[in-house]
Amino acid sequence: MKDLGTKNLETKRLLLRKFKIEDAPLVYENWCNDPDVAKYVTWQPHKSVEETKELLEEWIKSYESNRTYKWVAELKDTSEIIGSIDVVSKKTLDHGACEIGYCYGKKYWGKGYASECLDAVIKYLFDECDAYVISAKHCSLNPASGKVMQKCGLKYEGTLRGRYVDPDGKRNDILSYSITKEEYKSR
Repeated sequence: MKDLGTKNLETKRLLLRKFKIEDAPLVYENWCNDPDVAKYVTWQPHKSVEETKELLEEWIKSYESNRTYKWVAELKDTSEIIGSIDVVSKKTLDHGACEIGYCYGKKYWGKGYASECLDAVIKYLFDECDAYVISAKHCSLNPASGKVMQKCGLKYEGTLRGRYVDPDGKRNDILSYSITKEEYKSR
């Protein structure tokens, strides 16, 4: 895989770009402080905008590596930032395998933004970075995320049973999806 890193990507409605420290207040407000968002991800809701700022500082520093693929999604018409998408595992990049993770503020759910972003990132990773396979996972509590994956051509691979514990302490399954470059090209 070619290590090209995070570059600006555009869709019909969105700009996917690198995070800036000035994004911290909106990142905090739009999704990082929301317990409804956090119940589907691996982190707890942020307690302050300062916590979000510290995280963004780490992410911004990570852009020094061309192995970082991390975007904030911004609405073109209003410049409002609505979520993030990134390659969450770098361990398998040498073999062209990318695992994607994404998170959006709940007021943006159900509007097609997640699919639009995922499509753009898949296209970039296959067409420009020469990835071989792209995967994504979601917890069983969040079937809408699986629908996003399916809409973007990823196929269900299997279930990892009881691998996720939600904020209430309840065990949930993780469902895994993927798409190969050949499958993508034949769509």
